[in-house]
Amino acid sequence: MRLLLLLLVTNTLCAAELRLGSATVSITPDKPVALAGQFGTRISQSVEAPIMAAAMALESVDGGKVVDQSILISCDLVAIHHSVLAQFRQHLKPLLPDFDVRKVIVSATHTHTAPVTSEIPEETLITYSIPKDGVMQPEEYTKFLVERLSQAAVQAWQNRKPGGVSWTLGFAQIGENRRSVFADGHAQMYAKTNDARFRHLEAGSDSGIETLFFWNAEKQLQAVAINVACPSQEVESRSTLNADFWHDAREQLKARLNLPDLTVLGWCSAAGDQSPHPQYRKDAEARMIKLRGLTRQQELGRRISNAVYDTVDAAKADIRTDAPFGHIVQDLALPPRKILEREYEDAKKNIAQYSVIEKPDNRVITMLKLEKGIVKRFEEADKLPPYEMELHVLRLGDIAITTNTFELYLDWGIQMKARSPAQQTFVLQLTDGCGMYLPTALAIEGGSYSGLPHVNIVGPEGGQILVDQTVRAMHSLFPPQPVVK
Repeated sequence: MRLLLLLLVTNTLCAAELRLGSATVSITPDKPVALAGQFGTRISQSVEAPIMAAAMALESVDGGKVVDQSILISCDLVAIHHSVLAQFRQHLKPLLPDFDVRKVIVSATHTHTAPVTSEIPEETLITYSIPKDGVMQPEEYTKFLVERLSQAAVQAWQNRKPGGVSWTLGFAQIGENRRSVFADGHAQMYAKTNDARFRHLEAGSDSGIETLFFWNAEKQLQAVAINVACPSQEVESRSTLNADFWHDAREQLKARLNLPDLTVLGWCSAAGDQSPHPQYRKDAEARMIKLRGLTRQQELGRRISNAVYDTVDAAKADIRTDAPFGHIVQDLALPPRKILEREYEDAKKNIAQYSVIEKPDNRVITMLKLEKGIVKRFEEADKLPPYEMELHVLRLGDIAITTNTFELYLDWGIQMKARSPAQQTFVLQLTDGCGMYLPTALAIEGGSYSGLPHVNIVGPEGGQILVDQTVRAMHSLFPPQPVVK
């Protein structure tokens, strides 16, 4: 009934006054923390590039009556765990009593050099051995994070004033498919592509840089949201706090625009099989970066900022102050990933091997836990509950914004964009939850990390349902226009 009501309301969307507000806060801890994203425990030794949260508040008002509202937040984190989202919304609710906290969208850029925020077994792939002395514990950092996210949301909401939006499409090569396929059909992540058995990368890449511009009533730029089909994990293995290439993209863009207070939201599009690491032409890329006197991280930031800056004039020429705005929130129940019999047999063999190791390290302990989980999921397949996911679909003028909780393989995002009724579609992965990788059938056939059941809660069947439901929701926000004869 809730979804039906939303669909009926959004079908009547009309142009209305837009009110916009933005804010940026630091979510950088002042103590060493454990860093998320690798199998081994890493404790931060320094801050190379501060991690930030950027918030954008949107409200549509028609004749003094609110049509719809949203707050979108981008965070330099590896993921947004469900428990963290729940704590944040609970904390925010009394601060914004007239705002529906279900319409807060929180996304992660997927930097691997940001703090661990959850140690709940059901939420995390890896269990870290975190020292108790001299290190900020995950629960302490999460409390700090929730307070900072609330601060950003409240500031953005209180700052909202009449303004306008525009959107553009630029291009830059940031991500490449990181899964190589070999002559025997198997796939391998980050493989040596100069091997004679290498045949092709498993899928393509998306060089589109989708950008939303937010302007005040005087046509001054206040904020931008940039959608890139690549996770920010260029410096993923370091023991330092680092926002990765989003830091460089932000700083370079603000410098070029001479807007030091510009709010920049970094959005990771569907990119579960993508990486900023080159898979071929590696020497040529390294030479060009050296000639420019840059690091690889700075080069990626340069490409993003250039692509956005290149479209600023076009954006300013088409500012919409009364764009139709609507926001659907829908709960999806997606079927769990099916465990293949060969995967079940492999898991049992691996359990036997891991179990005889006398002094297992953190990686072995993690893998043993995961292999036991595979066996249980195969043997109790009929009892497994569906994966519950919160889906957001927004219309803002001629564009659509859609979210998912996964590290979503690129092909699913391309389906959404290709089938979308909107002029341009922004896909935000790792949003309002962390559903691990959602692979294609081809990836499961090829195997290797990100295509294995250890890191898949949902499989291709659920991926297609996600695409179809997302497209259906987008169509409800973009009803067919009557033909005038």
